[in-house]
Amino acid sequence: MDAIAERGWTLVDDFLPPDLVQGLQEALPDEWQPAGIGRAQQHQTNSAIRRDQIHWLEREAGGAVARYLAMMEQLRLCANRELMLGLFDYEAHFARYRPGDFYGRHRDAFAGRSNRRLTTVCYLNEGWQEADGGLLRLYGDDEQFLSDIAPRAGRLVLFLSEAFPHEVLPARAERHSIAGWFRVNGNALGRVDPPR
Repeated sequence: MDAIAERGWTLVDDFLPPDLVQGLQEALPDEWQPAGIGRAQQHQTNSAIRRDQIHWLEREAGGAVARYLAMMEQLRLCANRELMLGLFDYEAHFARYRPGDFYGRHRDAFAGRSNRRLTTVCYLNEGWQEADGGLLRLYGDDEQFLSDIAPRAGRLVLFLSEAFPHEVLPARAERHSIAGWFRVNGNALGRVDPPR
């Protein structure tokens, strides 16, 4: 939480223990849907912008998914206690990138127009090599390059949703993650300023 307060993003290796990574790998679905862009009436698929596939996590799921969601609840409570963000709930989906799949530069929220406040990405890729591609490229609020992040198993990336444009570079091997967003109540929308 100190890193979020100071710079707005952080990376935590081994956030997910190996047995949970394995359980989540085993929980990957057989059925996927093409990922889209936009929300509600503006939702559409556009393979020029993103080519990944998703499967939303169900709150009623048991096993590894329930354990993962319990960890995210603890993270939500910690963020609210330490940063006073007023996070209300969490939504997340599995994401699958096949070779050649990517997601162009975007933000997960736009100032004052979304209830997403804090983005999480957890990776499930054992033995990931540099040649496998699929890096998460993170930019600052000024659109300047910040970091390339490899999608290694167990790693958590956490950042303020409005403040950091990002993209997923083309994968050259199948790549799995869980992307999620802590949200505020729709009646409590307001800008979360990036750190200075």
